[in-house]
Amino acid sequence: MATAIIPGIASASNADKGSEPSFPGLIIREKEPVNFEFPFPMLSEAITPNNQFFIRTHFPIPKLQAKEWKMTIGGHVNKEITLTYDELRALPAKKVMATLECAGNGRANLAPKVKGLLWEQGAVGNAEWTGVPLAVLLEKAGIKEGAVEIILEGADKGEVSEEPKSPGAIHFARSLPLTKAMQAEVILAYQMNGKDLSPEHGYPVRAIIPGWYGMASVKWLTKILAVNKPFEGYWQTLEYAYWKRTDEQPTLTAVTEVQVKAEIARPALSEVIPAGKIYRVHGAAWCGESEIVKVELSFDEGKTWQPAKLLGKSVRFAWRLWEYNWEVPLGQQRHKLMSRATDSNGITQPMQHDKDRRTYMVNKIVTVEVEAQ
Repeated sequence: MATAIIPGIASASNADKGSEPSFPGLIIREKEPVNFEFPFPMLSEAITPNNQFFIRTHFPIPKLQAKEWKMTIGGHVNKEITLTYDELRALPAKKVMATLECAGNGRANLAPKVKGLLWEQGAVGNAEWTGVPLAVLLEKAGIKEGAVEIILEGADKGEVSEEPKSPGAIHFARSLPLTKAMQAEVILAYQMNGKDLSPEHGYPVRAIIPGWYGMASVKWLTKILAVNKPFEGYWQTLEYAYWKRTDEQPTLTAVTEVQVKAEIARPALSEVIPAGKIYRVHGAAWCGESEIVKVELSFDEGKTWQPAKLLGKSVRFAWRLWEYNWEVPLGQQRHKLMSRATDSNGITQPMQHDKDRRTYMVNKIVTVEVEAQ
């Protein structure tokens, strides 16, 4: 597993935290366009620092300047409006803590090998975002009767040369049902953890769509369009889409809500741990519109499960850290650990990946094998 410090982003140092190890750098999944993963075993706190947050791009990062940036809200509205960066920041702000996960996170755990970026655990992060509720701007424009969706379009643009190929150069664009777009926590963010967005994370303005996979939180936002029929763009129907069966007829449907999931941060795969001692197993769990109510661990390949301790308070749309003090058996041997989460709707993380999900929404239980000695 190669690691690298991202050019243009300062490396983190934990020297002020005592004996904790220094941050080793993000994992390179692809250099151009930039796609870097957070090394999940480094998880130590609820908020992911900006320079540890995973980066997902489809095309080269647009070179935008706040003083020149404008955003248009149009389409099926009473009055098309255009906002400058200063005008957006002058509006009342809202802070939202939200976990973003790439829809392909965990894809490296699928077998046989699949196409796409082979994310392991770390295409996920939790941050506090500051911005203006999308609903406020839609109300200013005045949504016409009959509007059903809101399209969000970014400044990033390019041609997809691999199958399914795009019809020439296209922008990255996704849509939301009007009901989701009007949700109070859906914001147009210009800050991340109290700092202005960096280019890699969508500067100057990006959408934050809590509870949905990261592809919905469009970066480098420049255009918002209300429409009176479902959007069928490339990133809505060909990519970031899965097979949904209605009357046994599979139909490609847009990926939306995050699926319930728990991941083990430590011990890491193949870590050597002391036998006959207490080891703090810990990680994070998250889901979409619901809340995490239970995390369990298994040390016998899923035959029995032990309850982990949930840490902190439950914050809707944010992950929940958890821990379990494991009495590691005496003797040199290998152990297989599993974690699973259950949400407030009673949905528990599955053992297997549903093939109808293609290479998205990968939330199957993963085995972490370690050695005790």
